[in-house]
Amino acid sequence: MRWPTRTLGQIATITGGSTPSRTQEEYWNGSILWLTPTDLPMPGKGIADVSDTSGKITEEGLAAISAQLLPVGTVLFSSRATIGKLGISRVPLATNQGFANFIPKNFVDAKYLAYCLLHYTAEITALAGSTTFKEVTKTALKKFKIPLPALSEQRRIVEILDQADALRKKRAEADAKAARILPALFYKMFGDPATNPKGWNIKPLSEFEAQVRYGLGQPPKTSTTGVALIRATNISRGTISPINMICVDPQDVPLGRNAFLKEDEVLVVRSGVYTGDIAQVTNDWEGCVAGYDLVITPGRYLTGEFVESYLLTPFIQKGYFYNLKARAGQPHLNAAQVSATPFLDIPIDLQVQFSEAVQSIRILRKQQGAVSENLKKTLDVLLHRAFTGDLTAKWREAHMKELLQEMEQQAKLLEGN
Repeated sequence: MRWPTRTLGQIATITGGSTPSRTQEEYWNGSILWLTPTDLPMPGKGIADVSDTSGKITEEGLAAISAQLLPVGTVLFSSRATIGKLGISRVPLATNQGFANFIPKNFVDAKYLAYCLLHYTAEITALAGSTTFKEVTKTALKKFKIPLPALSEQRRIVEILDQADALRKKRAEADAKAARILPALFYKMFGDPATNPKGWNIKPLSEFEAQVRYGLGQPPKTSTTGVALIRATNISRGTISPINMICVDPQDVPLGRNAFLKEDEVLVVRSGVYTGDIAQVTNDWEGCVAGYDLVITPGRYLTGEFVESYLLTPFIQKGYFYNLKARAGQPHLNAAQVSATPFLDIPIDLQVQFSEAVQSIRILRKQQGAVSENLKKTLDVLLHRAFTGDLTAKWREAHMKELLQEMEQQAKLLEGN
């Protein structure tokens, strides 16, 4: 039995959201949940059950944007900028304009629809075109087609996918706990830089003989081979990710720019939304090329592990770097500002002890990352099998009579809409 395909406009009511005026205090800090994309996990990181939001608005704020509260079970899909963040409302709420909100019809399971949107995120994102500010319109979404089995088969698919996703969530929770080990070790050995309880001397990074230089900026022509060009999007909280990484021909890298990276150097994102993010160059990335980043060469008085961990502390990220970015027209850091960063003057032998511990922890994290990647691949395979009909083929054969009746009723309901 082949499943029919239906447009999203046929199976759900699609609505947007809005933002009350920020200048009207009476619109804010009320009791109505108001969702923004930042409340949801990044695309591919899961489907959130939304029962709370960081922002709240008042009844006056809701009336000002002429919005109705979205009912429980609404599928929340970020449709602009970062496209593909997903959640399901578990309480009535409103959203800002960054969402397309799907209120499923009676014959559609909300979680099935959410998994469907997850599976087709890349195709939906392509509907946004090649503009700098990407947004998928509700008009385009209404025309997008998805497979629609009977409701009972939708729920069977959700049951199987939920089991696989539960494993991914447990792995993600374990990874999150592991990510807290390094900051905890840093504070134990050196104290919180904000209060400096151990009384370390403080002096600018430049006085440690560290050097700060600029990366390439505008890259040379990309290549299918060659060396990796590490851009801001590849840098995330102490790690360098190969996802969406591009390569350049080393022959095209301008001479005299000192663009090739060495182990132990530290990358600092210098501009844009990720400004101030940090990652050390490990031996996996030695010889690669820095993109639109700043590069710190620690020198003989600092280790790369210490520099990375120190620059990732809230004291620097939410204090020093934040204050610099706040004064700029757009988030931006320059080499002089980074060179002037106030650093704790820690004895090098103590830094080396810390670095050795960091290296051991990184080996474990790399192993954990491999497990996480395998779980993600498993879920991707299951998603593919789910929406081709293969995942529930045997179950469908065993329940064919009931499913045919459901499909007939579903078709009548669709005709009535």
